[in-house]
Amino acid sequence: MTSVPPPDATDAPPADVCELTLAGGCFWCLDAVYRKVRGVLGVESGYTGGRTAAPDYESVCTGTTGHAEAVRVRFDAAVVPAEVIMDLFFTGHDPTSLNRQGADVGTQYRSAVFARDEAEAEFFRAQIARAQELYDRPIVTTVEPAGPWHPAEPVHQDFYARQPFNGYCRVVIDPKLAKVRQRYAAWLTPGA
Repeated sequence: MTSVPPPDATDAPPADVCELTLAGGCFWCLDAVYRKVRGVLGVESGYTGGRTAAPDYESVCTGTTGHAEAVRVRFDAAVVPAEVIMDLFFTGHDPTSLNRQGADVGTQYRSAVFARDEAEAEFFRAQIARAQELYDRPIVTTVEPAGPWHPAEPVHQDFYARQPFNGYCRVVIDPKLAKVRQRYAAWLTPGA
């Protein structure tokens, strides 16, 4: 019988893995932003904050389920602090726009953060207050309790990388990525 060697230290998961659930318009946009950030270990598009047990893209798009299109961002906080993840959130969408981002209109496109506990809710409130100093209009981002998470269909995962020439990607996502590159180049992966 052959023994399995112990895992190399580089194979160990990061010690400071965190996860935030954020909604800011169409999930394709924030998904594209976070996939380019150093220290981000994973991004998943999905639905949360609603009333139905099994939401899907078609039902959420009706605006009747209460769900928001959102992303779950897993990251190594030793590489990229949660405050930077939040700065990117406020840069990757317009947090002063109530229930819409550009032509995407409805509560499913609301600006929201989903807290798992009171400490996370306090963190979110502090980040909103800090970001408010940069905006002339009031930030409308809501802090909501984290509820069940429903992963979006595979076609919606990493959409921008798979469909970079899609009209929505060119007109809506490309300008957001340009803004992120301009402000946060030091936090992005090479070639982002």
